[in-house]
Amino acid sequence: MSAVAPFRADHVGSLLRPSAVREARARAKAGSLSRAELRQIEDAAILDVVRRQESIGLRAITDGELRRDYWHLDFLCGLEGISARESLDLKFEGVEEVPPTPVVTGPIGCTRAPQLDDFSYLASIARGTPKFTLPAPSMAHMRGGSKGIPKSIYPDQERYWADLAAAYRVAIAQLAAAGCRYLQIDDITFSYLADDKVRAGVLEKGDEPDQLAKRYAATINAALSERPEGMRVTMHTCRGNFQSTFAASAPYARAATEAMFSTAVDAWFMEFDSDRAGGFDVLRLLPEDRIVVLGLITTKFGELESVDAIAKRINQAARVVPLERLCLSPQCGFSSTHHGNKLAEDEQWRKLDRVVQVARLVWGDD
Repeated sequence: MSAVAPFRADHVGSLLRPSAVREARARAKAGSLSRAELRQIEDAAILDVVRRQESIGLRAITDGELRRDYWHLDFLCGLEGISARESLDLKFEGVEEVPPTPVVTGPIGCTRAPQLDDFSYLASIARGTPKFTLPAPSMAHMRGGSKGIPKSIYPDQERYWADLAAAYRVAIAQLAAAGCRYLQIDDITFSYLADDKVRAGVLEKGDEPDQLAKRYAATINAALSERPEGMRVTMHTCRGNFQSTFAASAPYARAATEAMFSTAVDAWFMEFDSDRAGGFDVLRLLPEDRIVVLGLITTKFGELESVDAIAKRINQAARVVPLERLCLSPQCGFSSTHHGNKLAEDEQWRKLDRVVQVARLVWGDD
C-alpha cells in the first residue's frame, strides 16, 4: 500500500460519539462535570477509537473529532475575531435543525492554534500516522458571504482575506511544530457551488459563484504558503453531512472543480457514493501529479457495500485516472457534528474494515 499519506485505505476522520462521551458532554454543559473530568473521559474514548482504527489496519489515525461539537465551528471560533450565531440560512434535506454559522466579530488572528492540545494528545498515543482535520478558511465566509463581513471591521475585504490566511498560517505552523505531518483541509464549498440553490444564495450575499471559488482557492493557497517540507496536505469535499442528510445536490461543476484542483494540496478526498456526485469524468481535470481518494462507501446509512461493487467502481475510475493515483475511503465522516449519522457504531467499524479489505484486494498489502 501507499507509504505516504493519503493511504490506499484512508478515512475522512470523524467517528460516532460513544455514549460515555455524549453523556459526559451533556453533564459538562449542564455544569455538573468539570472540564478536567470531561477531558479524562474524552481521553479514554479517544484512546479506544485510536486502537480500534489501528486494529483494523488503518494507517491514518484521527481522534474521531470526539471533542468537537461541529467539524468546523470549534476550530473557527477558536480563532480571534470569529464567533458563532444561530442561523436559518442553510437547510439540510429533511432536518429542521440548522447548524450555527460563523460570523466576524473583530479582526481575525491566531495566537495559539485551536485544538493544538487535542492534536498533541492524539500524537502521543497513535502508533500510526496522526491526522489532524481542520475546516478550510472558506468555511469562515461561505455562510455569510461578503454581506456578512462588517465594514466597521473590514472596510477593505482584501484585508479580511489576508488576515484569515495569516491566521491559518500561524495555526498550521504550530501544528507542524507539534509533530503534525498529515493535515486534512475540509471544504464543502467546491461541491456546493455546483448546486443552483447554493449559487443563487451566493449571488444574494454579494458574490459571484465562480469568482468566489477562485477566491477560496487562492486563500487556501495563501494559508498553505509556508507549510513545512514533509507535511502532507489533503482536502476533503462533499455536499453536506448532517444527521445523515445533505444540503447540496449536483455533480461536480467544471469551474469550481478547476479552482479546487488549483489548490496546493497533495490529494483530494472526493464524494462519489451517490448519483448526486455524478460520474468520474470530472477526474479528467485532475493534475497529473496529484491523487484522488475515492469516497465510495457512504457514511449516511449502515448497509454495507459489497467488495465486488466497490472494486468495480474503482476500476471504472481507473479508466480516467491511473490506479496508482487512486485511494479509497468513506465519502465523509461518520459524525461531522456531535449528533452523528444514522447508523450504529458496529456498522461504522464494519465500513472502515471494508475500506481496508478492498484496498488490500485492489492495491495489495505492504
